[in-house]
Amino acid sequence: MDWDKLRIFHAVADAGSLTHAGDVLHLSQSAVSRQIRALEDSLGTTLFHRHARGLILTEQGELLFDATSSMVRKLDTTAARIRDSEENVFGELKVTTATGFGTMWLVPRLAKLYDRYPDLKINLILEERVLDLPMREADVAIRMKEPSQQDLIRRRLLNIRMRLYATPQYLAAAGTPEKIEDMAGHRLICQNPETPQVSSGAVLAQMLLALNPVSTLMVNNYFGVMQAVHNHVGIGILPDYLISDFPDMVRVLPEVQSGEVPVFLAFPEELRTSRRVTAFRDFVLEEIQSIRKQQAEDEAAEDEANGK
Repeated sequence: MDWDKLRIFHAVADAGSLTHAGDVLHLSQSAVSRQIRALEDSLGTTLFHRHARGLILTEQGELLFDATSSMVRKLDTTAARIRDSEENVFGELKVTTATGFGTMWLVPRLAKLYDRYPDLKINLILEERVLDLPMREADVAIRMKEPSQQDLIRRRLLNIRMRLYATPQYLAAAGTPEKIEDMAGHRLICQNPETPQVSSGAVLAQMLLALNPVSTLMVNNYFGVMQAVHNHVGIGILPDYLISDFPDMVRVLPEVQSGEVPVFLAFPEELRTSRRVTAFRDFVLEEIQSIRKQQAEDEAAEDEANGK
C-alpha cells in the first residue's frame, strides 16, 4: 500500500471529514478525495460510508484505521527518540496524575525542572481516570496504585497516608479534639466517599462521617479540601505528603489515619531510553527524597512525643 495514501486515509478517518483532513494536510478537498478513491480501488473495498454529516468508517475502514493508528504511535515514538540528544532534553512530554497530587505537589516544583531543561514542553493531564499508557494517551503516569497495564516500567515512589489537619487559627477558635468522638463537634472537610479517590481515603471519610459531625464540607478533590483547611474552615482529611509545603498545618488526632497508599511512577517500555522521560523520572525521585526525609523526621518526633 502507498504510504502517502495511508497517511491521507488516517487524517480523514481521524477528522471524519474530507474538508477538515484537507486543512490538516494542506491539500484541497478534491485532492484528498482522489487519494481516498485510489486507495479504495487498490484494496477493492469501501473504507467510508458517506453521508451529509460527514464520513463513517466501514468495517474494513476500522481495520485499516487500527493499523494506521498503531503506525502513527510508533512513528511518534521513533521521532521522539531521534529528537532526544545525549546533551539536551526538549520536546513535549505528556504526564498524567491525580488532580490533587498534580496541583498541590507536582506543579509547585516544576520551576526547578524547567530551570534544568528550559526547552521542555510538559502537557500535564490531571484527572482521576487512569489513562492508557501503552496506547500513548500519556507518556508518564504518577498514580496512587500499582498500574495493572502490561508492558510498563513502574517504580514505587513512596507510601502516603490520609490524616487529619487544621490550622492553629481554627483550633484556637473551635478547640482541639482530644479523642475521635470529639470530631462530632467540629466541621469535617473531606471528599465524598463516593467520589473517585484512593479507597483508604474513602474508608477514613466514611468512618468520620459516621460520627455525624455537626457540620461538613465535601469537595470532589484534595485541592479544594486543602484550600478550605488552609482558610480555617474546619478539620480536613489530607494526604501527608502535603505537609512539608504547609508547615503551619497542625495534625489533629495523630492516632487517626488511613492505611498506606502506594504511589507509583510508570511509563511504557518503549520509552525506556527517552531523555525526556528519564529527566522527568530523575527529577521526581529527587523531590520524593525530601518527602521521605520529612516523613522520617515526623515519625521520629511522634515517637519521641509518645515516649517510644
